Amino acid sequence: MGTRVAKESLFDAFVEAARALSSGRRAEIVDVLAQGERSVDELAGEVAQSLANTSHHLRTLARAGLVNTRRDGTRIYYRLASDRVAEMWAAMRDVAVEHVAGIDRLAEAYLGDRTELRTVGRRELADLVAAGAVTVLDVRPPAEYAAGHIPGARSVPPDEVQRHLGGLPTDTG
Repeated sequence: MGTRVAKESLFDAFVEAARALSSGRRAEIVDVLAQGERSVDELAGEVAQSLANTSHHLRTLARAGLVNTRRDGTRIYYRLASDRVAEMWAAMRDVAVEHVAGIDRLAEAYLGDRTELRTVGRRELADLVAAGAVTVLDVRPPAEYAAGHIPGARSVPPDEVQRHLGGLPTDTG
């Protein structure tokens, strides 16, 4: 039978993954990497952090075993260590949505009012695109679009959306 110290050490080791995600910036990096691998400069741009800060966060995630690297010439690319990391991140988000007070308000401040939107599944959306009934505009950054997108979707990066909207007022409900 193990000792109390051994048990505590085991549970402390379990918490390393959660500790690595204890920063909103690192959680955001994991969210971006769940969509595909990126170089540190691509990540820094997508999460609006300096290269130094992004590198620091990536080292923390790597020490916890949550990300792996791949070298291509002088560039290092980061990716999630496994699908289980993405699953853990999705589970954390789901738990937060259900149990953290104010998440709805924070999501609405970021995403806008979504009460009038209709949920469309992947298969139904693919059918609508194939029938020419809808056009999908993918407004993610170019690297995210390149990492994977719905067939037939058109890329309209966030900076282009802002440029096209210009000073147009938006409906805030």
